[in-house]
Amino acid sequence: MAAPHRAQPRELTEPSPGGLPEAAGADHVGELTAPSGRGPLGRIGSVEILAAVLVLVVVFRAPLSRVLSAPGLQTWTTVFVSVLTQAMPFLVFGVVLSAVIAVFVPASFFAKALPRHPALAVPVASAAGVVLPGCECGSVPIAGALVRRGVTPAAALAFLLASPAINPIVLASTAVAFPGQPRMVIARALASMLTACAMGWLWLRLGKAEWIKLPHRPELAGMRKWPAFWAAARHDVMHAGGYLVVGAMAAATINVLVPQQWMRSLGDNPVLGVITLAVLAVVLSICSEADAFVAASLREFSMTAKLTFLVVGPMIDLKLFAMQTGIFGRRFATRFAPATFVLAILVAVGVGVVLL
Repeated sequence: MAAPHRAQPRELTEPSPGGLPEAAGADHVGELTAPSGRGPLGRIGSVEILAAVLVLVVVFRAPLSRVLSAPGLQTWTTVFVSVLTQAMPFLVFGVVLSAVIAVFVPASFFAKALPRHPALAVPVASAAGVVLPGCECGSVPIAGALVRRGVTPAAALAFLLASPAINPIVLASTAVAFPGQPRMVIARALASMLTACAMGWLWLRLGKAEWIKLPHRPELAGMRKWPAFWAAARHDVMHAGGYLVVGAMAAATINVLVPQQWMRSLGDNPVLGVITLAVLAVVLSICSEADAFVAASLREFSMTAKLTFLVVGPMIDLKLFAMQTGIFGRRFATRFAPATFVLAILVAVGVGVVLL
């Protein structure tokens, strides 16, 4: 009885030519090849998924071709791609500048550059938009970076609203779109500046700090400059870019669903014309560098209605609302966006009546 009992451990631990005990090696091979019944044949990778998609495309080629050739889907795709194509370069520019501010610019710089009194910092921050040529897609992450670096939220938000509308590129494109009408350029710059300052001061009066909830960002303290820069840029691109895609999808969907002839019939009424172009600016989500050409093409509407389109669009549209939600939080966006929309209309109409 004792001999077999002593022989069995030697048999289990006898080395195999591969260097593992024979019995134990078999057990390990079983674990490596089929743990819990999942062997290599049971795994699904990207190649298998791609092959399955190709098979489905071939099988359902006829119905897919009919769907993809539908005019509505083609319009949706065109609008979606155009919004992304226009916005993405400026979003990347804003994200890069945001990362530069977060990593390379000391917080003390902003304390010295802006007036200490928040009410005075608002117009100074608004005017700073003149020297930063960019689109509204880039101003959102830049404003978030300014808040992170200690700039009063009212000043950062004033910059967010003013920068896309009063920078030299936008004003130059407006002059080209409205040749021989310098008052439109002046009216756009003035109305945008007044709206940005008014919203900044309104935030000082009524805004609450808990409404702004910046997303968690990788801890940059203690990191070297360039790794910290890439970490910040990568985070902001992924975060703001996702919301940009959502906004572009919403803009494309509404463009397809709302009949164009409805908007043309509203141009005859001055009040409805202003409201229509304000809503259209939100829906179309056109970057500020290109919106003047769209406004100039809307010949059925008054100059004041076109000015409203140019003032509202760079400050609040579908993609901006989505991006503001991603950068500052939902509680902020649901309060800030409607207030900006109403105030921008009122200021644009007032300036339009006086100058146009």
